[in-house]
Amino acid sequence: MRNHEIDYKIYGEELQCVEIELDPQEAVIAEPGSFMMMNEGIQMETLFGDGSNSGFMNKLFTAGKRMLTGESLFMTVFTNTSSQKRQVSFAAPYTGKIIPLNLSEFGEKIICQKDSFLCAAKGVSIGIEFQRKLGTGLFGGEGFIMQKLEGDGMCFVHSGGYVMEKELMPGEILKIDTGCIVAFTQSVSYDIQFVGGIKNTLFGGEGLFFAELRGPGKVWVQTLPISRLAGKILQYGGGTRREEGSIMGKLGDLIDGN
Repeated sequence: MRNHEIDYKIYGEELQCVEIELDPQEAVIAEPGSFMMMNEGIQMETLFGDGSNSGFMNKLFTAGKRMLTGESLFMTVFTNTSSQKRQVSFAAPYTGKIIPLNLSEFGEKIICQKDSFLCAAKGVSIGIEFQRKLGTGLFGGEGFIMQKLEGDGMCFVHSGGYVMEKELMPGEILKIDTGCIVAFTQSVSYDIQFVGGIKNTLFGGEGLFFAELRGPGKVWVQTLPISRLAGKILQYGGGTRREEGSIMGKLGDLIDGN
């Protein structure tokens, strides 16, 4: 199945949304909860699996794989049923950047972090990519089970913070925190490496393992993984402020109006 050819425009700087322009009968698929707004004439439908036109057993298998990644069993499809161009918009769930990817330019397959997919042209298949090595499976954390986006159309993934693009030469190695990976092309090989050193292990604060990406290929890196942001919110939001009880704490209360 050939993917629908969609036009798009990305708005915003740190809290972005993407507006998809659909010709008559064109459609886009999206993760439930990413919808922002749409024009009259667009029909929204929730479908089982990834929205592809496949048999029931294949849809069931696809839905089961999506469940393993922590995603919904369903996808939402937005179809332009009018006779004119119509727009539908989707918003990123947290501060960061939306990355447009034309799969036809990357061998019709991109591997991405399991919670990074936002939306895509109808016909793009959203599956899972298991890392085959035992060490990667046991210690990969966020990078163990990843999503794969396959097809020849446009898809959009979102990231946390700022996005850096790295072009790896053949044999070139990039060592990276597993949570900082947004996506990479299928030609990039992926493994997990032990940080090493007793002081690094006990006091480094960076985790025991990092990802090793080996070129050739392209890698998209995010500066603020949502897991890191959530950890900081829990750290500071679960108790009293660190300075409470001190002179500076009382001064802070006065400034805050308490």
